[in-house]
Amino acid sequence: MLTGKTALVTGAGRGIGREIALTLAANGAAVIVNYNGSKASADEVVREIIKNGGQAEAMQCNVADFAASGEFVKAVLEKYKKVDILVNNAGVTRDNLIMRMSEEDYDAVLDTNLKGAFNMIRHLSRSFIKQRSGKIINIASVSGVLGNAGQANYSASKAGLIGLTKSVAREFASRGINVNAVAPGFIDTDMTRNMTEDAKKELSAMIPMGRMGSTKDIADMALFLASDRSNYITGQVLCVDGGMAI
Repeated sequence: MLTGKTALVTGAGRGIGREIALTLAANGAAVIVNYNGSKASADEVVREIIKNGGQAEAMQCNVADFAASGEFVKAVLEKYKKVDILVNNAGVTRDNLIMRMSEEDYDAVLDTNLKGAFNMIRHLSRSFIKQRSGKIINIASVSGVLGNAGQANYSASKAGLIGLTKSVAREFASRGINVNAVAPGFIDTDMTRNMTEDAKKELSAMIPMGRMGSTKDIADMALFLASDRSNYITGQVLCVDGGMAI
């Protein structure tokens, strides 16, 4: 499905990013597994892809850093000549009630989750426009659609990412570049596995389908958006959330 394509997935060392990297590689894409701090995790993703016959490379970059992101993109384009698929998945949380939230925690979340996506799109924009094709997939969140108490920074970053998605989609549509956002709901990851059983039950009660989703649910949507099957879809927010945002 993606043979001959190059995909760059940010924050791909674990969780949703990891599953997306594995899925794109399993469908033929050469995958750049971006990470910031978790080199061992990123290397493990690369090993798994190669073991299964795919092509991948781990590359470090803090996407929140505009200059570093520029150098990262330059290195990728020098080696791979093009990027066909960009998945902006890198994200952090610093949850707290707004009356207790520090400026540093607010800025850290916005810098990675929103500015990081801007940085990557900005630095790859000339390449995408020159080749007159490309798929940009931004991993937002149901929190950016509905809001979530204790996550003013995270919700703001993801709502901003949705706005960024729609604006860039309008700018790039005439050049054959699709820009969409995936908004996961509550997904079974390392973070949610640490929750108490009571907390998980409360969470599931908020979801019309009555259960958390899996990283595969998100990766399958990313695969669809990365493929030619989504060629007439752009500027959309696709909620993969078991019905939470109905």
